[in-house]
Amino acid sequence: MFRYEKFLRRLPVDGYVRAMATAYQRLVALGDSQTEGLNDGDDASGVRGWADRFAERLAATTSPDLTYANLAVRGCRARHVREQQLPAALALKPDLASVVVGMNDLLRHDYDLEETVAQVEETFAALRATGCRVVTTSFPDVSLMLPVMGWLRPREVELNNRLTEAAERHGVEVLDLFNIGLTSDPAMWSHDRIHGSTLGHQRIAAGMCELMGLPGSDHRWVEPTATAPGLLHVVRRDAWWLATFMVPFLTRQLRGRGPMADRTAKRPQLLPVIERRDDDGRPTRTGEAAV
Repeated sequence: MFRYEKFLRRLPVDGYVRAMATAYQRLVALGDSQTEGLNDGDDASGVRGWADRFAERLAATTSPDLTYANLAVRGCRARHVREQQLPAALALKPDLASVVVGMNDLLRHDYDLEETVAQVEETFAALRATGCRVVTTSFPDVSLMLPVMGWLRPREVELNNRLTEAAERHGVEVLDLFNIGLTSDPAMWSHDRIHGSTLGHQRIAAGMCELMGLPGSDHRWVEPTATAPGLLHVVRRDAWWLATFMVPFLTRQLRGRGPMADRTAKRPQLLPVIERRDDDGRPTRTGEAAV
C-alpha cells in the first residue's frame, strides 16, 4: 500500500504556516520532460510546464525577487540527474529545488529499482546538505492514466514507496500525484497520455503551491474536470496510443536510441521569473527569451 499519507502526518504541523512567510531567492528545477514542460506549449513557441508555473506563483506571492533555472532534460534518467544536473544545480546555490525523476527508468528494459532509488536519494542528500529546501512528487497512477499499461502499476507503487521513504530520510517534501482520482481525468493529459496537458501542468503547479502553503492556494486542484470516458472509448484510445506511441518507443529501446540526443536544459542559468522584452517593460512569459 502506498504510504504517502503516513509521510504527510510526520511533517511539522506548522510547516506550511512558516512556508507562507518564506521568501526564496534561487529556485532550481531538476528532472525530465515533465519538469521541462513537454506538451505545455511546443518547441517552436517554447514549452512552459508546471515548474515554470510554480516559479511564477512564487514570484507573485512570497518571493518577488526570485530567480529561476530549469535544468530538466526530456528522456533523462535518475543517473543523468545526479551526474549532470546535480553539479550544475549545486553551482547555482539554490535555496529551493525540485527533483522529479525516475519514470523513464521505470519504463526501460534495463530498469533497476535499487539503482534508480540510490541515484535519486543521492541527489536529495546533496541538495539538502546545503540547507536547500527540496520538494518532489510521487508518480501518477499509470493504470488510471492509461489502463492498457496497468501491468506496470505494482512496479510503480514500489518505486513511489521507496522514493517517498528516501524523501522522508532527508526531509524532502512530497506532493502526492498517485492517490488522487484526478489522474484518470483525460483533460489532465496530452495526446501522448504520459505528459501533462496545459491543464495538467497547471494542476500540478497548483498542488505544489498548496504543498508550499503559498497564499491563495487550496485543495481544489484535485477536483475532476470531466466525466469519466466509457469503456469503448478507453479501448479505442488505448489501441491508438499503443500504435502511435508505445511501438515507436519500444523500437527506440531495442535500437538503443533515446530522446535525449543533443538535448540541453532550456533555462540553465538563474534568471528573473519575469523578464523584460523591451524598453516599455512588457513582461515575457517565464522561459521565453528576451528579444
